[in-house]
Amino acid sequence: MEPVIQEETTGCGIAASAALAGVSYAEAKRKANALGIYAADTSLWSETAHVRKLLGEFDISVSPKETPFESWERLPDKALMAIKWRMEQGKKFWHWVVFVREDGEVKVLDSKKALKSNVRRDFERIKPKWYIEVSN
Repeated sequence: MEPVIQEETTGCGIAASAALAGVSYAEAKRKANALGIYAADTSLWSETAHVRKLLGEFDISVSPKETPFESWERLPDKALMAIKWRMEQGKKFWHWVVFVREDGEVKVLDSKKALKSNVRRDFERIKPKWYIEVSN
């Protein structure tokens, strides 16, 4: 699995969905927009419904619940994770990233354009709040 770079400042949910689906950001954005999901909508990174709906359009099954993060070792092989979690004016916000364990490698795919590498292994710097298990 490869990272997909978000093409909009607030497009991390679309980019994470694209990475899980193995498609480009543009393709995921087209599908999201057709569903009424837009990167500029703050609920894309303050609620889980939009990302769940988009992933469903790609036939990707996810857990119906958010599981509190305990340790990197306890994560499933694929997960959509909430990092940079914070409260702003009484509303929850976070940045979406993808955790993947495949071919003996463990990595976080972070869509943020400004990163030197979008494949992250600096786990001590990443502070997940919770995750959603990805089944397929």
